Amino acid sequence: MLDLHALDLARLQFAFTVSFHILFPAITIGLASFLLVLEALWLKTDNNVYRDLYHFWSKVFAVNFGMGVVSGLVMAYEFGTNWSGFSAFAGSVTGPLLTYEVLTAFFLEAGFLGVMLFGWHRVGRRLHLFATAMVACGTLMSTFWILASNSWMQTPQGFEVVDGRVVPLDWLAIIFNPSFPFRLAHMAIAAFVATSFFVGASGAWHLLRGNDTPAVRKMFSMALWMALIVAPVQAFVGDAHGLNTLKYQPAKIAAIEGHWENLDDKPSPLVLVGLPDMDAEKTRYAVEIPYLGSLILTHSLTQQIPALKSFPKEDRPNSTIIFWSFRVMAGLGILMILVGLAGLVLRRNGRVYTTRWFQRLVLCMGPSGLVAMLAGWITTEVGRQPWVVYGQMRTADAVAHHSVMQMSISLGLFVVIYFTVFGVGIRYMMALVRKGPQAELDQPASGGPGQQQTPSRPLSATFNSAPEQP
Repeated sequence: MLDLHALDLARLQFAFTVSFHILFPAITIGLASFLLVLEALWLKTDNNVYRDLYHFWSKVFAVNFGMGVVSGLVMAYEFGTNWSGFSAFAGSVTGPLLTYEVLTAFFLEAGFLGVMLFGWHRVGRRLHLFATAMVACGTLMSTFWILASNSWMQTPQGFEVVDGRVVPLDWLAIIFNPSFPFRLAHMAIAAFVATSFFVGASGAWHLLRGNDTPAVRKMFSMALWMALIVAPVQAFVGDAHGLNTLKYQPAKIAAIEGHWENLDDKPSPLVLVGLPDMDAEKTRYAVEIPYLGSLILTHSLTQQIPALKSFPKEDRPNSTIIFWSFRVMAGLGILMILVGLAGLVLRRNGRVYTTRWFQRLVLCMGPSGLVAMLAGWITTEVGRQPWVVYGQMRTADAVAHHSVMQMSISLGLFVVIYFTVFGVGIRYMMALVRKGPQAELDQPASGGPGQQQTPSRPLSATFNSAPEQP
């Protein structure tokens, strides 16, 4: 039996709910911008392939958006129920930041989402494009405020602590804290990467099944172009983020690298693989490359990276976890770059739509962006431990006073309910993807007896609304 305390269960519960939640906003952010591009291209070229793709992916977007909203509400309540100590300490900062998200991003999305989903034949083309742009803008604004709040917890500034509570002094310093620009860029690009491989996998699936239509080819091609562009950009942003983390959270970098001690003035090696042992204070079976750790992390062959033994034991993150979560993220990132390059080579040879091994590879890579994103969040959040607000409040002081039994019951209920509710939602969304884009008539059907039309309601989009012919 695992000897888990209420704190461990509270952390597991929040990790479980946030892991479910982060998947939906990531696809929402990417699909909203993808829909904006599709509609703009349709207006510019009058090519109905873009219109058909817009109608197809807007239904997927709607279902995904709904699941993202529901899963996000749960975490807001968890701050009060499970983390009352944190809310009492830092609520004066995190509360307003989350309120700004609602007042800007959520209201913007809610105001234009209905026009975007149901106003295709009810408003003018340019007004509908504007509605789609506002929804896309709202998703990015939501990312802005959520990352501002989370980044402040990683690199807090612009405040003072009075009587055990945070008092904001400079809101610009709070919002634009040292890690915020890097984390915002890293998350936004990760959403685009995840969406590009999700869309690409959908196109690959249809091509493998012989559904070689212009719409399927177009979305497959657009996804590969996006992956080719954003995956390498993400690598450069990740490098800049790593340098920022080295400056403000050196213990996290030491734990990520599984690096325990520096020898004299020698540059630090890069540990490729190994098994960090927190009790023995060493990385077992380590495979190292001399000098490379210093070169990658400090861009120098003379500087050393921090060693875990230079930090008190109570201040060390769990290297066993984030050593491997980081390598999962980085490894998938390298593989995604290679897939983008392979797509470029096949495109130049005119074989990108006919090479089946490549299509199978893209299909298998469909969830890679989401998996890499989860691994990245595990790295950054576990790497912040044992602090909930870095250097200011420990996680053990932030948790509410619940019993192990209470936390066990609530965690079990969350697992059952989440897998049931969101499992159904994800299954339906995959049914939409399997249905594929459908060519539509230039004019909307009248809806009278015997008329065939594609329903606008996302929850009826997988059913054929045409009546059976006698």
